Amino acid sequence: MMDFSDLPPDDQVLPFTVEALDVRGRAVRLGPMIDEILRRHAYPDPVSDLLGQATTLAVLLGSALKFEGRFQIQTRTDGPVDLLVVDYEAPDRVRGYARFDATRLRDDMSTADVLGRGQLGLTIDQGNDMSRYQGIVALDGQGLEEAAQQYFRQSEQIPTRVRLAVGQVMQTNGAGDLAPKWRAGGIIAQFMPTSPERQRMMDLHPGDAPEGASIFEAHEDDAWTEARALVETVEDHELIDPTLTSEALLYRLFHESGVMVFDAAPVTAQCRCSTERILTMIKGFPQHERQAMVADDGMIGVTCEFCSTRYQVSPEEVEA
Repeated sequence: MMDFSDLPPDDQVLPFTVEALDVRGRAVRLGPMIDEILRRHAYPDPVSDLLGQATTLAVLLGSALKFEGRFQIQTRTDGPVDLLVVDYEAPDRVRGYARFDATRLRDDMSTADVLGRGQLGLTIDQGNDMSRYQGIVALDGQGLEEAAQQYFRQSEQIPTRVRLAVGQVMQTNGAGDLAPKWRAGGIIAQFMPTSPERQRMMDLHPGDAPEGASIFEAHEDDAWTEARALVETVEDHELIDPTLTSEALLYRLFHESGVMVFDAAPVTAQCRCSTERILTMIKGFPQHERQAMVADDGMIGVTCEFCSTRYQVSPEEVEA
């Protein structure tokens, strides 16, 4: 039996750069945090897999925020999971939930099948005093990886490759017994030239060039093609392997070009709900609706969709 007690830390984001290829990126490995989120909801496996991917994607993208704000991923589709929401609150808090129709689920469904068709929204909220930014990507039968890449291609115009993986791994629990634990991992690599010449050629389109001029594409294309091809070699088991660190994975991918990693940042599963927030929410309803919420025991019961915490408050607390 393998002992997992001395393994490298999970639940962290590791920024990296490959200067020779003009690539910047981040690698994520999630262990106890994602297991807590998914087991708290006790979703069917296809729903847990989808929420795990969305959570990993939210961490990959949200961890790039340079301010105390919130990054949200939300899908609204016609699939078995018609609503999916993941919040990443900088610098390190994550929560998420999914709404689904169990009668439409099958165990053999892919992420794209579970999602269906609709929209993926990516929202950056910088706080009450700042404007919000939202990008929308059409979901036409593709998974979250493809949708994220489509977003960067259309909205940010940054060549990007994303890999996501979710699965269960047998690990020892507190009693020393083997038990399945959810794990997730991901990597994002982006081509971001720093030299003026590379940047100029990246911005130059055929319609911008003078007549007869040849468009130089090989240098940047070769660099990005190599980086993208390397990221595409990453297999799902490598992203969720509890014995493989992010540093080791990045070295495995980019050691020939030279990869530099920076300080890792932690990620935690933490909801924003509280009794105070629940009371504020209930107070927002009209009086007759608040009265209709009172159960036979004289209390108002509310369950947080994100963390499944059950709150019981009295009408007197609401009125106070």
